[in-house]
Amino acid sequence: MKIMTPATEAELAELVAGAYGPLAPRGGNTRGVPVVGDILSVAGLRGVELYEPGALTLVVKAGTPLAEVEQLLAGENQRLAFEPMDLRGLLGTKGEPTIGGVFAANVSGPRRVQAGAARDFLLGVRYVDGGGRVIRNGGRVMKNVTGYDLVKLMAGSWGTLGVLSEVSLKVLPRAETQATVRLHGVDVKVAVKAMAAALGSPFEVTGAAHDPAAAEGPVVMVRIEGFEASVAYRCARLTEVLRIFGDVSVLDDPDASAVIWRDIRDVAAFHGKPGDVWRLSVKPSEAPEIAERLQADALLFDWGGGLIWARVPEGTNLRARAGAFDGHATIIRASVDTCSRLGMFQPEPATVAALSRGLRAKFDPRGIFNPGLMDAPVEA
Repeated sequence: MKIMTPATEAELAELVAGAYGPLAPRGGNTRGVPVVGDILSVAGLRGVELYEPGALTLVVKAGTPLAEVEQLLAGENQRLAFEPMDLRGLLGTKGEPTIGGVFAANVSGPRRVQAGAARDFLLGVRYVDGGGRVIRNGGRVMKNVTGYDLVKLMAGSWGTLGVLSEVSLKVLPRAETQATVRLHGVDVKVAVKAMAAALGSPFEVTGAAHDPAAAEGPVVMVRIEGFEASVAYRCARLTEVLRIFGDVSVLDDPDASAVIWRDIRDVAAFHGKPGDVWRLSVKPSEAPEIAERLQADALLFDWGGGLIWARVPEGTNLRARAGAFDGHATIIRASVDTCSRLGMFQPEPATVAALSRGLRAKFDPRGIFNPGLMDAPVEA
């Protein structure tokens, strides 16, 4: 296995065009994804191409470390509103998350329920396709772009359609402060109902999570962000909404609240704990029933119950336990054998799988980018 680290987009294109075997595009190597073939790292493609704080737009090379992007934005009191998680603690990896890797995997945190996913902030991309051609799609400003929208197609494609070399994105102002309203001692069914009530309220909730195994007992956490006076008012009103479900308290220390949501974002409760980790996207209303079927060692609910994190014994086929449901189950942490046997990604329906194969054939006719990564598993 060879590691190639081009320093320019042109060099990246040349390496792809001249490749004779499989290539595994890599950002910061923080996700521990099993690879086939030579590693094609974009770590050499780094730096800010354009930043216009007044226009809330940023253009940056794909290999730029996420930490550098966030530091740059913080200097202008701005942020990535989709709140990308850091998987290093969960996976036990090192490396350095990159902005290209964030969009390649569509990494979105707790604020997704209010702000949207990573792909919703992507304005334009430059990438190298499987033939070694440099493709540009989208733009550098917040306006509609004519033609095919390849931008959102690239987000979440996991390097199977092309290698991102540059991304253009929308950023947003940072909130002045935040607080967390907590509902204590409720089971999963009540927690999901309470989170639905909070998200359905007019109080602009930016996070709704439930930890059934928190140190202080089961707790629902609802985040409120904004100007200080507004946050105080909305927390008081939201307390009234949630009081019908149980005992409510408000954590108004913004730093302590930020730690809570960082830990939810990064699934800190599972760090250093044994077993495989799965991520299930479900209908929130179905979360309690699905969670019960999982028989997991530990669970964590985010996105108002629409996202379930499950820790289970190694080698568990969690899709078999979950049964049929409207959503998907993805392996986040497991052995290479388990990933190969079960497949990292939920098998697609036949019609969707055919469309996916057709897209990959157009973008990567030689099939050199991450072959097999998103294909159906060995064990159905």
